Amino acid sequence: MQKSKLLLTSLTLVGLLALAGCSFPGVYKIDIQQGNVVTQDMIDQLRPGMTRRQVRFIMGNPLIQDTFNTNRWDYLYSLQPGGGKRQQERMSIFFNEGDQLVSLSGDFMPGVSKDQEILGGSGDTSVSPAAQPGEPTEPSQPAEKPAKPGSVEESIQREIDTIETTPVPTPAPLDTSPQ
Repeated sequence: MQKSKLLLTSLTLVGLLALAGCSFPGVYKIDIQQGNVVTQDMIDQLRPGMTRRQVRFIMGNPLIQDTFNTNRWDYLYSLQPGGGKRQQERMSIFFNEGDQLVSLSGDFMPGVSKDQEILGGSGDTSVSPAAQPGEPTEPSQPAEKPAKPGSVEESIQREIDTIETTPVPTPAPLDTSPQ
């Protein structure tokens, strides 16, 4: 009898220790973020010839400043969603001897958002010149169809068309003459 109690107790203890090493389903695991958050908007603001102060204003302090190569700043960011695979992004910014921005390298490039890259859209943000008066214009998209009578879209359009604009009052200038 005593051996069976000892065996049952030891098996229970071994079972509890085995369960302690397992992750229980439904347990919340936090997201772990480390480093500098770098967005495509930040990269798009950078221009060649910017000073270190201007770059620091846009990007923030670099995570790594190499003491042997003072003309290079590195920005690293990693995100590990709770229980998920770790994702990492890096960006290196290079300066010349005159402390001006020369080049970039890394996971972001100016003018190309990650969404456009994934969806296969072009990163071309060029603007076509405006058509000269008298020149025929080619429609880039088909003309919109009018809303069907009685539809919600038609009632919304009617409400928008009947809105009256009211001018914003401008304050009178202050009298700046000394008395």
